[in-house]
Amino acid sequence: MNPIVALFRSSLGKKYIMAVSGAALILFVIGHLLGNLQVFLGPDALNKYAAFLKASPEVLWGARSGLLLMVGLHLVSAALLLRENSDARQAAYAKKDLVAASLASRTMIASGIILFSFIVFHLLHYTALQIDPSFAEMRDAHGRHDVYRMVISGFSRWWVSGFYVLSMALLCLHLSHGASAMFQSLGLKNDRNRGFIDAAAKTLGLVLFIGYASIPLAVLFKVVK
Repeated sequence: MNPIVALFRSSLGKKYIMAVSGAALILFVIGHLLGNLQVFLGPDALNKYAAFLKASPEVLWGARSGLLLMVGLHLVSAALLLRENSDARQAAYAKKDLVAASLASRTMIASGIILFSFIVFHLLHYTALQIDPSFAEMRDAHGRHDVYRMVISGFSRWWVSGFYVLSMALLCLHLSHGASAMFQSLGLKNDRNRGFIDAAAKTLGLVLFIGYASIPLAVLFKVVK
């Protein structure tokens, strides 16, 4: 039997898949932020970075394929666990869960829908260049795709920046809960380190939110232009 299929047959296996795929997605979110923050270094730095990715299709498409796989595994395992919990619901457990659940855990479904909508929009906007086709024609002095000017132009629209900041807030709220739950699923969380892990997860979520939100806000307030 395929080992992935075998894991999906048990609750513990699904939790492992969700935890490992979640860890991979967290690493992507961190790496993606580090790349995006190069906008503060100026046009040359960001455009050089973008040109490198475009000139290395094995890196770019390898990352995209891996990301797509991790998203798929994460969503499927989450949906199966949600159905499993719903089928096995007990009054005592439900009461305990309601008291203990954080804002992040109680808004997982709603935030997930908004995040999915944002991802589709974001890909159409900055990757497929379908929202504003003029982005495809932007070139810098070196003939490279002018990603810097594209970012400035896109985030100069208040509603684009607003949707981005809201989505990043939901993503980081989701991440702050998920990062902590990941250690629980992997059996690495106990009474001694629970407080530290929970605090570290919330701190990571906050730092990532500040990093991501700083880009559209810097454009709106013309810190970068």
